[in-house]
Amino acid sequence: MSRPLRIGYPNAWYHVMNRARRGQTLFRDKTDCIDFQDLLRETADMFGIRIAAFCLMPTHYHILVKTPEMNLSRCMRHINGVYTQRYNIRHKCDGTLFRGRYKSILVEADSYLLELVRYIHRNPMRAGIAEKLEGYRWSSHHGYISRSKKWDWIYKGSIFRRGQVSF
Repeated sequence: MSRPLRIGYPNAWYHVMNRARRGQTLFRDKTDCIDFQDLLRETADMFGIRIAAFCLMPTHYHILVKTPEMNLSRCMRHINGVYTQRYNIRHKCDGTLFRGRYKSILVEADSYLLELVRYIHRNPMRAGIAEKLEGYRWSSHHGYISRSKKWDWIYKGSIFRRGQVSF
């Protein structure tokens, strides 16, 4: 049986997530997290996507992304494939890293975007691995509260224009 087609529109917003297979650790250490963040930034530049939020959890990730060119599948194949290759080389293992295809939810209501950013950023607190948002390094929350140019790749202006962002 063939896989169902993914719904795609120009300038669509998606909440994308994927999990490591068998509950294994997807991000073992600081270097893994930095590698994945760098890969997100590289992919945004390479494919013209806009990443508005992300959160890296030990066994999975969440991304809020806008796709002006309707190329989510190509971008996610790149992110998951390249990260798997880098992870396997670094940790001297082989085979698949992810449970399967990424999950993507089309975000149809602009009003839901603010709530989704909050949901993604608060994920570590709900999971009990952080007490405060500021205490968790591996999300784009720091990009929203920082004025540092290193966070300019996060597409937060569009979120700020939609209303008051409170975390």
